[in-house]
Amino acid sequence: MDNKRGPNDLEEQIDMLTKQKEYLQKKCREAGEVIFKQEGKYVSLEKEYDKVCEERDNFERMLRNGDDTK
Repeated sequence: MDNKRGPNDLEEQIDMLTKQKEYLQKKCREAGEVIFKQEGKYVSLEKEYDKVCEERDNFERMLRNGDDTK
């Protein structure tokens, strides 16, 4: 079985690989944007969590101080 390939076959492969590379680059950029947005949301949630914990601690302290006076 002869497998004769010409210059067009190589050009087609190069074209296909170039398109794959461009597609993967695009998808990587999209994924990077999504990750960046998620990191921002994570930071916001961390700050909100810290605020809630501080409020809880203050409330518990207030309750304990109220119990001490009785």
